[in-house]
Amino acid sequence: MCLGVPMQVIALHDDTVTAEMDGVQREASLMMLGEPVAVGDYVIVHAGFAIARIDPEEAQETLRLMRELFDPQDMA
Repeated sequence: MCLGVPMQVIALHDDTVTAEMDGVQREASLMMLGEPVAVGDYVIVHAGFAIARIDPEEAQETLRLMRELFDPQDMA
């Protein structure tokens, strides 16, 4: 299963960003994103690429649902 995950941009580089979610940081290419991003923006990261910028409320709601669905305690 492949998922795009909302992550917050914490640093900008030439053609990549460092994005974070729940303390996990990932580098993501901006090659597929057709709009500018800034530190603090939320992007959907999939397979090492930022594929969309989303508003903070949508990102938080998506993360809440993902945390609920993928609760590690439910897998024990």
